[in-house]
Amino acid sequence: MRLSLIGGLIVISLIIFLTFGTLLAVTFRIEGSFIMDRYDWGVIRFTFLQAFVSAVTSLILAIPISRALVRRNFIGRKILITLLGAPFILPIIVAILGLIAVFGRTGFLSDFLGFFDIKPLTLYGLHGVIIAHVFFNLPLAVRLLLQGWLSIPAERFRLGQALNFSALNFFKHLEVPMLSRFVPGAFLLIFLICTTSFAVALALGGGPKATTVELSIYQAFRFEFDLARVAILALIQFLICGLIAVLSFWIALPTYQGSGLDRVIPTNSQGKIIDFIFILGATLFLVLPLFMIIFRGSLALFLLPDSIFMAAFRSICVALFASILTVVMGLFIASLLVYHSKKFEIIGYLPIAASPLVIGVGLFIMSYQWMDPVSIALPAAVLINALMCVPFALRAILPTYIDIEKNYGQLADSLSMSGWARFRWLLWPRLRRSVGFCMGLAAALSMGDLGVIALFSDPDHSTLPLEIYRLMMAYRMNDAYGAALLLLLLSISLFWIFDRGGRLDANP
Repeated sequence: MRLSLIGGLIVISLIIFLTFGTLLAVTFRIEGSFIMDRYDWGVIRFTFLQAFVSAVTSLILAIPISRALVRRNFIGRKILITLLGAPFILPIIVAILGLIAVFGRTGFLSDFLGFFDIKPLTLYGLHGVIIAHVFFNLPLAVRLLLQGWLSIPAERFRLGQALNFSALNFFKHLEVPMLSRFVPGAFLLIFLICTTSFAVALALGGGPKATTVELSIYQAFRFEFDLARVAILALIQFLICGLIAVLSFWIALPTYQGSGLDRVIPTNSQGKIIDFIFILGATLFLVLPLFMIIFRGSLALFLLPDSIFMAAFRSICVALFASILTVVMGLFIASLLVYHSKKFEIIGYLPIAASPLVIGVGLFIMSYQWMDPVSIALPAAVLINALMCVPFALRAILPTYIDIEKNYGQLADSLSMSGWARFRWLLWPRLRRSVGFCMGLAAALSMGDLGVIALFSDPDHSTLPLEIYRLMMAYRMNDAYGAALLLLLLSISLFWIFDRGGRLDANP
């Protein structure tokens, strides 16, 4: 118990240092008076605009798609629902390349429209950022709303059928109350994700009229080294993220609305064609970009230069160390909350409100007078990626940890089981599934990270996502697709290995 207290407090202190400490270091770089100009206010407006439109569009599409998935049974339904979780672990730069292959100027749709003498599409600018964000967040919105539809007791639908409810009556009396509870929370979560998105804006935005706060921080630091402007923008970004994070915790939390007999919601013959149109459209929107990556990337995968494979090796190292550090931090925080005090739980979720770029800039400011920041690029990427994955680890590990202690804690105490013995024989066999999932998730997310490493990395220390971005900027698209396929295969493999390893011979 003493080790859990010391380790937990060290992790909590590290989280506070990396969030508030780095922000403070950036703030101290504000020299004299700094007046935000018209461009800076335009950046803030664009950040809110793209996040708002992306969140609204994702939810507008997610409502009929999730409704159709609940009401219809068809071959491959479970596979499709599982596929909805894929974009969350999909490297962002890979998805962007897939979207370019479909919606870009030389993409699949542009080639199709060329047969009708229609001008090719372009994916750069506000609409491209929104399309990319919808691609990532539509599956998340569908999964969240699926829980809402399933929370409505099936008996209420049967009662509505007995009362000859029309489709409008079902929607008004059963579905609208559920949506009013689930949609606001989902909107805030997606809005927060879109606000902190960096890679999407870097690859598809970046122009004067398509720059987010995160991208502006990167530009002010990387190209201008204007630390005063970086500090102001970092404070703005932290305030935006912090406010949205607080609102997402306290606004529109789902409430208890009665229960049923856990029966399956009855199918309805009304609107069958419309339901399948939405299901087919969502499937094509999610699968086609991945298919294009596989198709175009397979042609160049075995012709990639050695520098790409070295970058892949560095990415694997970052992913492995980040996944291990994530689980260690998550376990220590969980043990601190279970055995000592639950007051520290809010600190465990603090990274949700933090910006990886702000943390990276803060670490640079603290270290550049003492060492070459390039030399700590990879360790910084490991540390920051692990930090950003801690909230996910805590959400997966903590409930299981609490159940174990509730069910077996007194028996373990009566046997004087503590320390390593308690962890080995009581906790680990029952935590392996959650730990395996956390390690897989952290590894996949770290493999695709393009944030921190882009700040102060050089070609000798770059990771695979950064190499892919450089290939895109050099218009070496064939090599970019090959490297993207390699990154996709590595990310999925790491997630599967860790998740599967946690399930083998694990106790239920």
